[in-house]
Amino acid sequence: MMKNKNLIGGDKDLSAVLVIFGGTGDLTHRKLMPALYNMLLDGLVPENFQVVSIGRRDKTEEEYRNEIRISMEKYSRNKVDEKIWARLNDMIRYYRFDFRELDKYNELKEYLDGIDDNAGTLGNRIYYLAVAPEYFETIVVGLHRADMAKSKSSWRRLVIEKPFGKDLTTARELNQKLLEVFDEKDIYRIDHYLGKEMIQNIMVLRFSNSIFESIWNNKFIDNVQISLTEKLGVGTRGGYYEHSGAMRDMIQSHIMQILSLVAMEPPVNLKTDSIRSEKLKVIEAIEDINQEFLKNNVVFGQYGNGIIDDVPVVGYREEDNIPENSKTETFVALKLHINNFRWAGTPFYIRTGKRLGRYGAEIVIQFKDLPNILYFKDRNQEPNILVIRIQPNVGVFFQFNTKDFSTHHDIVTTKMDTSYVSPTQGNTPEAYERLIYDILRGDSTLFSRWDEVEAAWNVADKIIRYREQCKIELPNYAAGSMGPERAFELMAKDGRRWWNI
Repeated sequence: MMKNKNLIGGDKDLSAVLVIFGGTGDLTHRKLMPALYNMLLDGLVPENFQVVSIGRRDKTEEEYRNEIRISMEKYSRNKVDEKIWARLNDMIRYYRFDFRELDKYNELKEYLDGIDDNAGTLGNRIYYLAVAPEYFETIVVGLHRADMAKSKSSWRRLVIEKPFGKDLTTARELNQKLLEVFDEKDIYRIDHYLGKEMIQNIMVLRFSNSIFESIWNNKFIDNVQISLTEKLGVGTRGGYYEHSGAMRDMIQSHIMQILSLVAMEPPVNLKTDSIRSEKLKVIEAIEDINQEFLKNNVVFGQYGNGIIDDVPVVGYREEDNIPENSKTETFVALKLHINNFRWAGTPFYIRTGKRLGRYGAEIVIQFKDLPNILYFKDRNQEPNILVIRIQPNVGVFFQFNTKDFSTHHDIVTTKMDTSYVSPTQGNTPEAYERLIYDILRGDSTLFSRWDEVEAAWNVADKIIRYREQCKIELPNYAAGSMGPERAFELMAKDGRRWWNI
């Protein structure tokens, strides 16, 4: 558990008002409010902290707080303690407001200024846009017109959830609008995957262990596999997903961020911009994505009906709000090369999809085989494998070879499996707890800088355009399988296979 009593609790400079646009939405109920509760429990909320939830629905503050209390019981990682809940309850305000009405932002300003005066929050603000992306610009314009975006005597920070645009062009347009109002240093583009403990641990694993960093290159690593797989279908998100697909939903954001952390060079220091710059170099070094590359190295899929955990499920085209002839991909597998001295020649295999037979997120580092002499001669041995497990298990798995002590000369594969979570540490903090904590402190290391977002879109755009031109028979994999047959052929033609450890 992230127990750090008084770590920032007594720092008055961090007192602030968290203004949540979309306060009645799913994200607020499932993630943001439970995160705040657990931060309070762990002593990570500053004094005089206030939360203003903005919603269009007509309800009293008491009704809203009661709804949040119910959500806390369902989604908090810790059991609700009445004393801690009472503190959070006192912090929460509900403000009925239609954020599309630009002429009403002055009234919101007066309301927030009143909270500053009464609660002593120093005018510091976090504007969290937990709304559909098409409203980002509207809200930012409203904040600007009411003179709420910047202050000479306090800090103001803007938080936006992915997706950051729907392609490179719209992402650039959105970014330009944001920069007209907020400085880049005050814009926090949140990708909750970067808040996961094991993602943060990638750099520690690499750069604080010489045994790994000394062999973290193309001389010793045969290939790298990044798999983010889900058993769930699109559920109630059909309308969103139909316009997103796996490329926009997963590849452009989560997977590009993970790829950059796995492949980056050691930063010159641990300052935010040093780390971000090294991540950017990885994305910029991805091989040229031309027609030949796309034809040979990308696989798209869409799930049909099938069985998940012994329960029949419908295909994607039968889900709510999905057209019966939809061409949207729910699965992507691809092979990339990073053209720099460290990684030249080492393939990176990526796959992500919905309604697959296995749920998990992991990075597999497969090391090269030794020459076929000595112990390898006439024996079929498994390669050395390092697996960084992100979810649902969190930890590191290592596979190596050792003597079979029950025989004279046989060799067996031995597995070491360690977990980050231990009985003495309690629950691993949820991603949003870490990210909100960093926003309060002004630490943007785990957030995407604009040039990272732009570089990732530059890669994703080419693949998305190719998918739109492809004539693929869909659906092409059954729910409960591990994706289209071509995804396995992608590996097999290189003499490799997907690892399911």
